[in-house]
Amino acid sequence: MLRANAAAAETARRVSPETLDSLSEAGIFRMTAPKRFGGQEVDFQTQCDVLAEIARGCPSTSWVATIYSAMSWLAGVFPDEAQEEVFATRDPRISGVFSPTGTAVRVSGGLSVNGRWPFNTGCHGSEWTVLNAVLATDTGPGVPTCVIARSRELILLDDWYATGMTATGSNTVVAENVFVPAHRTLPLPDVIEARYPARHNDDNPYFNYPLAPVLAVNAGGTPVGIARGALDVFFERLPGRGIAYTNYTNKMEAPITHLQLGEAVMKIESADGHVRRAARLLDDHPREKMSIKARVKSRVHISYATGLAREAVDTLFYASGASSIQTQVPIQRFQRDMQALANHAIMHAPTAIELYGRVLCGLEPNTPIY
Repeated sequence: MLRANAAAAETARRVSPETLDSLSEAGIFRMTAPKRFGGQEVDFQTQCDVLAEIARGCPSTSWVATIYSAMSWLAGVFPDEAQEEVFATRDPRISGVFSPTGTAVRVSGGLSVNGRWPFNTGCHGSEWTVLNAVLATDTGPGVPTCVIARSRELILLDDWYATGMTATGSNTVVAENVFVPAHRTLPLPDVIEARYPARHNDDNPYFNYPLAPVLAVNAGGTPVGIARGALDVFFERLPGRGIAYTNYTNKMEAPITHLQLGEAVMKIESADGHVRRAARLLDDHPREKMSIKARVKSRVHISYATGLAREAVDTLFYASGASSIQTQVPIQRFQRDMQALANHAIMHAPTAIELYGRVLCGLEPNTPIY
């Protein structure tokens, strides 16, 4: 179903309501929700495995599911009153953006939020939206603050025109004097350091990880799945094809194909290995406070895996011949989606590798989110 709908989703620039409903019925959006509200609290490796399988059919759908599941986990660290609101439907769809491109001021009972947030993946289907707004203070530059707003109270701009991950519908959302009650707000520095408020699940290690490792590891399934999907469609077109302007009438007999295919598969398997090591940093040590090194290492595993997956997809794409650039040939979509994802700030390999090297040298991280 996912691959069959991928082209239509790309044309629509969003995942269809029918696809979202199917994922909901399968329990995908409940993977990380608190069990108290019908959630599953699924371990991180299983999350990655599930999201990889979705990406194998449609990368954009996998990324929307990734964001929804990550934000569902985040909602589980908010005060009970917020959780009871957000999880009232037992299967909420929550999008989220962490760029601090909004502002907030204190008003009676909460915050008044204003701003514009681009790249709000899955905004068309979301019921709630996590935003990052800088809360004004009497002194200093202000405090970045996570707020959970009702999606219907935000203005959705139709501005998502992208060459990759097109069906994610990652449009800009705008808040104009949107009121957010205090129980649906948390200072971002506290979330980064896992300083969470008292709540019914505050003794549950699953909801006491720092934010950044959760965001990074949860994202690891999609790039691996994209690479596997590209491999699937490469094999489907391989039999009976030759190599233009050569004597090879059967590409399967050409040594260059063997080299390209072997290299791509090894990179996919290596990427999967890095994702598994990142997941173990969370799954195997749930009650241990994560060191800065461990937190950064979880991110570098995922970003390095993304780089390997991108290289694998590029190899398969260039091994597919000129006909692969036609829009009806699926591998071109996998290649474009992979390029887009590899440029995501959390998934960008060079940035994360530099960050890891800094920490290994005893320096402080050069990012506020780690």
